[in-house]
Amino acid sequence: MNKKVIVLGLAVSALIIACATNPFTGKKTMALVGNNEIFPSAFQQYNQFLSENKVVTGTADAKKIETIGTKIKVAAERWLTANGHADYLNGYQWEYKLVESKDVNAWCMPGGKIVFYTGILPICKTDAGIACVMGHEVSHALANHGQQRMSAGLLQQLGGVGVAVATGGKSEETQQIAMTAYGAATQLGGMLPFSRAHETEADQIGLLLMAIAGYNPDESVVFWERMSASAGGNKPPEFMSTHPADETRIANLRALIPQVKAEAAKFGVTFK
Repeated sequence: MNKKVIVLGLAVSALIIACATNPFTGKKTMALVGNNEIFPSAFQQYNQFLSENKVVTGTADAKKIETIGTKIKVAAERWLTANGHADYLNGYQWEYKLVESKDVNAWCMPGGKIVFYTGILPICKTDAGIACVMGHEVSHALANHGQQRMSAGLLQQLGGVGVAVATGGKSEETQQIAMTAYGAATQLGGMLPFSRAHETEADQIGLLLMAIAGYNPDESVVFWERMSASAGGNKPPEFMSTHPADETRIANLRALIPQVKAEAAKFGVTFK
């Protein structure tokens, strides 16, 4: 059988077989690597990171990160139970740590391991601001974005193999040109839009979770306005970024707030 056909067949089979439906988005997502493999590795990397950095403990800010993180997690559990997915979080091991760093950032590893840098706290400013960021990071874990990124990376590598096979009989220069073009095309046309979509999903899910947890979702817009102002316009164009433009993000959140408030009301949470 032609090698090109074999490679294409393997890629199609992988996409068909290794899919999972996420309860928060309702979408079928790539799951070429199972969480039973991803979580232990993520937990190990998280612990190693903590051992190599200054974890802030015993302060009001550290306590706040833990408390708000727990509230967001409970909100996720309430939503999942209400929608028939009570077992979805099996295997997750939630942890929320504050780490000393000037970086204006927070991040989450698969399985619920979250880090806030002290540098983002002045931008968060309030509990609701922290809840906005926390909801976003928790949502990356809930939507299995780490698993999807790993799966997409594997498919990108598989596509590279296909390009190598297809150009195997060509000159070395032609092969290099083909691989460079493939890399650029899949990055700009595939991986970057994929990452931006994940950020938008995390914004949407996080907005709902912060609302169910009792934090006014209107504050998400205020937070992102502060975040945008702090960056001072020093960001790449959206099509070259892993994140949506601040203007896009804020507009999306504003449009979602009425719907989110209505959903939160089902859980007994209302806002003025």
